[in-house]
Amino acid sequence: MFEVVIGLEVHVQLNTKTKLFCSCATSFNHKQNTNVCPTCLALPGALPVLNKEVVHKSIMLGTALDATINRVSYFDRKSYFYPDSPSSYQITQLYTPIVEHGKLQIDFEDGSNKVIRVNRAHIEADAGKNIHDGDISKVDLNRAGTPLLEIVSEPDMRSAEDAILYLKKLHSIIRYLDIGDANMQEGSFRVDVNVSIRPKGDEKLYTRVEIKNINSFKFIQKAIEIEVARQSEAWEDGLYEQEICQETRLFDSVKQETRSMRGKEEAADYRYFPEPDLLKCVVTDEMMQKYTKIPELPDEKRERFISEYGMSEYNAAVITSSVETANFFETMMSEDGVTAKTATTWLSVELPSRLKGEVNITNSAVNAKKLGFLVKRIDDKTISGKAAKEVLDFLMENEEISVDDAIDKLGLKQVTDMGAIEAICDEIINANPEKVEQYQGGKEKLFGFFVGQVMKASKGSANPQVVNEILKVKLG
Repeated sequence: MFEVVIGLEVHVQLNTKTKLFCSCATSFNHKQNTNVCPTCLALPGALPVLNKEVVHKSIMLGTALDATINRVSYFDRKSYFYPDSPSSYQITQLYTPIVEHGKLQIDFEDGSNKVIRVNRAHIEADAGKNIHDGDISKVDLNRAGTPLLEIVSEPDMRSAEDAILYLKKLHSIIRYLDIGDANMQEGSFRVDVNVSIRPKGDEKLYTRVEIKNINSFKFIQKAIEIEVARQSEAWEDGLYEQEICQETRLFDSVKQETRSMRGKEEAADYRYFPEPDLLKCVVTDEMMQKYTKIPELPDEKRERFISEYGMSEYNAAVITSSVETANFFETMMSEDGVTAKTATTWLSVELPSRLKGEVNITNSAVNAKKLGFLVKRIDDKTISGKAAKEVLDFLMENEEISVDDAIDKLGLKQVTDMGAIEAICDEIINANPEKVEQYQGGKEKLFGFFVGQVMKASKGSANPQVVNEILKVKLG
């Protein structure tokens, strides 16, 4: 039996307005090679100047990871050539990163948890983008010089599940801190996975394989599983040393395989040396005082929701898994008379089932205040849950109309008047004497028939609880 050893390197693009070492915009989706200047083109004589916002956001992340924030850190040159790197080197932090020795707790469905150590988070500049168009390759340098934080874990993960839980928690923290949009499809949250195996009980670290730039949690999980199977098979066949080497591989989601890209370089291959054009990075007392005051994080918010709203552990975890959902929920709960249980159901089940394509809870036609008011109308028995689904469908197509106006327009206000419901019950009972006799003779399942007929006659507007109470008396 083998034990899996996984370490992760995550590149997070920070959401600063300008690049790491110059004043060019970071909106790299503009026309190719328009957001560039002598500095990010690495022209002779152009010197880098560190963007303070990058330092501030690094402090926030370090605080969230309960890490050491180095008051003085340094930049280094990492030499390598790619067409989209105009300087033939990357400015990064090898020897003294701004953040190191952190930790991140992952939580399992059974209620247990595990702490994953974070080795470091260091600042570095992104490269540009190669565009392959048939037989022609082009280079767009709009992204060159965009600020990144590379967050490197220790090899503490022992399964694909561990890795995905770690990445989802880290992704959520980035979004809660609002230091990056962490959009995996657009490349602002890029993951490199380091995988190795070893016999159970062995403490030695064997040859690790790096799988580069995987852009979805689903593919990351699959890539790990496939690579572990490949290494395990090689070991069992006695071919581990021949087939498993330190290299960089890519994951082919179509062929469902990992494939060799290149041999993995060692640190000496990059010829690191201190960056001569930058001063040391100093974190001042003022910066520490201001940027260590961070927003409420997912774990803290989850615990508050449990205590404040009486939510279950599971529901609180679902709602706080993304900052957008958590904020949406809190806005719903600000409406008087809304219960957390009903709000959770309508936010996590009913609303998402109606969101399609590019529509999500941030741009939904039914915003948090409106959905909160609809839930209030369910909780105060103005409408039934079934009728509320019809109201929500109508509101999704008619953004300008209010909840109460939609209820009136659709004629779905719940009837609670005892006299009106009693009259409908009498009508149904008088129209079905044979079924009354059968019910009173012991066929208790027929009670549902009478309830259904009353609800049908009232077009779903009768309060079901009142209907049940009246029918029990009249049929008793």
